[in-house]
Amino acid sequence: MRLEPDVDDASVTALQAPSPLRREDLHASVSDPVLDTMNFLNEITLRHPEAISFAPGRPYDGFFDTEQLFGYLRRYLDHLAETGHTPAEVRSALFQYGPTAGRIREVIAESLRQDEGIDVPPESIVVTVGCQEAMFLAVRALIASPQDVLLVSSPCYVGITGAARVLGVGLSAVEEGESGFDCAVLEAVVAAERAAGRRPRALYVIPDHSNPLGTTMPLETRTELLDLAARLDLLILEDSPYRLVSPGPQLPSLKALDRRRSVVQLGSFSKTLFPGARVGYAIADQVVADGSGATGLLADELTRIKSMVTVNTSPLSQAVVAGMLLAGGGRATDHNVRTSAYYGETMAATLRELEAAFPPDRRAALGIRWNRPDGGFFLSLTVPFPADNAALARSVRDHGVIWTPMSYFHPDGGGTRALRLSTSYLTHEEIVEGIARLARFVEAEAATNGADDTARA
Repeated sequence: MRLEPDVDDASVTALQAPSPLRREDLHASVSDPVLDTMNFLNEITLRHPEAISFAPGRPYDGFFDTEQLFGYLRRYLDHLAETGHTPAEVRSALFQYGPTAGRIREVIAESLRQDEGIDVPPESIVVTVGCQEAMFLAVRALIASPQDVLLVSSPCYVGITGAARVLGVGLSAVEEGESGFDCAVLEAVVAAERAAGRRPRALYVIPDHSNPLGTTMPLETRTELLDLAARLDLLILEDSPYRLVSPGPQLPSLKALDRRRSVVQLGSFSKTLFPGARVGYAIADQVVADGSGATGLLADELTRIKSMVTVNTSPLSQAVVAGMLLAGGGRATDHNVRTSAYYGETMAATLRELEAAFPPDRRAALGIRWNRPDGGFFLSLTVPFPADNAALARSVRDHGVIWTPMSYFHPDGGGTRALRLSTSYLTHEEIVEGIARLARFVEAEAATNGADDTARA
């Protein structure tokens, strides 16, 4: 008979209860405020479901039709059969993991040719889990040492900032002015980084209706940037999710203008086709040579990293996205005729309501201003008080309206007296009421902060 030693209850509890992990022993990124920004917005939205939210950069729900998904899936399966795939291969295309680089690269390559005038071989494309994974793969592949630096046009999308923080990658901001991106500022930042012994490797930029400002880079700046990147031996990470969902003719993308393979385009079908599918891509047609002189594509290197991150992108999601493209004649454009018109109207409606709520005399008295994008999802409003999380909490609690602090988008600090408005997810009626609520909030904060007297002084 086995005898157990006498152990009192306190000792048992001590043995069973593990010591808590210490946050300081975890990676520094878990304590980075950037990683809390989206959680804060989500929490405040859930706590106040009655509020009107100008925060999410989400496509409008009104154009989604669940029944169409089955038709798109069937369209892709028919395409596989028409192109000589056996029933077993068709079944495998849906149920098995599939190639890491993606199953629908040929379909994406064709859509890029038709929609964007970008002619690249399918093997230069990696299909990713949304554009966010494409960012992670590109940054991880290109930033090789502690001396390497990722440049970001600032203010910038928090996803790229968060990716850099999680990966432990150094960031350097290229600040945009009132007139947008300035190549002279980029050149000065590169010179300063090199003088400090660091190596700028790539620049992340959203040239079309940027997030968060909504600005669009002029054609002459695009060509100047490409020339400068070649001269500085700098790659450009181009992220342009809002092009095809904006009304009117679009300027050529940086990748369409790229003749030196200086641009890695990070793309997504979330805004144009199907956000829930989480299908993105990277065009990485840069040649990579090893020590023996053998060459391949940067896409091959991204695929190697992806194999250890997500293994592959959902074949079912890829199938639906490919079916949508095929149903549109190989293009995403046809699917966005109504949506681009709608987003143009919501942007115009938001600007009209701001004008009505803040006539010129009142704007001058308050000291507020906003930009006027002609497309995309976002615009920026400058206010005469700190637009921080505390102000946002008051805005939601007292006035029932949600926005995003612009400080979230400045990796080196800044944007403390500005906020981002997203116009994409709302109806026109919600925009009218939401701007009225926002105006009441701005007036209340300005009065509390003495902005009226300051502006008149």
